[in-house]
Amino acid sequence: MKSIILVGGEGTRLRPLTYETPKQMLPLVGVPMIESLFETLLSHGVTDAVLALGYLPDRFIEAYPTNVIAGVRVTYAVEPEPLDTAGAIRFAAEFAGIDETFLVVNGDVLTDLNITKLLEFHRSSGAEATIALHPVEDPSRFGVVPTTPEGRVLAFVEKPPHGQAPTNLINAGTYIFEPSVLERIAPTGRVSVEREIFPALAAAGTLYAMPDDAYWLDTGTPQAYLRANRDILTGQDKRPSVNVVNGSWRHPLSTIDPSAVLVHAVVDRDCRVGANVVLEDAVLLPGAVIEEGAVVRMSIIGPEAVVGSYSMLGATCVVGAKEHIAPGSVLSGDVRLGGV
Repeated sequence: MKSIILVGGEGTRLRPLTYETPKQMLPLVGVPMIESLFETLLSHGVTDAVLALGYLPDRFIEAYPTNVIAGVRVTYAVEPEPLDTAGAIRFAAEFAGIDETFLVVNGDVLTDLNITKLLEFHRSSGAEATIALHPVEDPSRFGVVPTTPEGRVLAFVEKPPHGQAPTNLINAGTYIFEPSVLERIAPTGRVSVEREIFPALAAAGTLYAMPDDAYWLDTGTPQAYLRANRDILTGQDKRPSVNVVNGSWRHPLSTIDPSAVLVHAVVDRDCRVGANVVLEDAVLLPGAVIEEGAVVRMSIIGPEAVVGSYSMLGATCVVGAKEHIAPGSVLSGDVRLGGV
């Protein structure tokens, strides 16, 4: 089966990390997020995929010049202008010549959804399109999808007001489409699959949805990105990870003083962690330096950034690439340091 992966977003909620790196290329316990996704796709028989690129496309192309990611053959479709989700799907499908049932995946969602089961449900229901659903406590940030008992979608309610959602089942960002869906998408301009195409399919009675309680996480915020790393460290996300010791992970090419305390921490390649440092629920991206006595909790330290000695960083600091935090600094809250 072929798949289209939507990776065109700018990752604004993860800035400053995403000024130079697309969010799908950010590492989770040392492995780019996009590779974890492709490993899952391969396990369900996806052999070919199209990356629908818009933002910083060269970062993907340069990282995978052989057009293979985790064993899946890849085509790069770089949209000429922002086309929104449906426009990107149509552009990528036409670029790659997709003319059969295909899979669409949001590239910033982590899930162990049973794609094979979703495809079987799609075929058995005779749907034109099928959405994977996931239950959440607060559906107001997502697209909410009420259905009939057999799974036919009654409506597609995008981001309902708090407390007014008709169900807690949300659009999980994984879809099965028939080629006929592409004909519903305008050939030019911006078109949203959530706000335009899904409501039209629901009105036509050809949109179905399958609920699933698989692991699922939208990684688009600093808090979610930290949780994604922690879930891998603690085994909640079932994907395999290597060299997790006492609940933390360190790259073999990192340097950590023996007196440092690590609790659910990720220390990537070429990082340096000084004496008496405390890292708790922290992610250090490649080349980050934490000087003596610093405490970093619930924060992300970008590539080659330096946290000065005896500084204290608390939830939730995001330090951009090559930024320097002065010794003795105290930072907490929604702190973003760095930019273009």
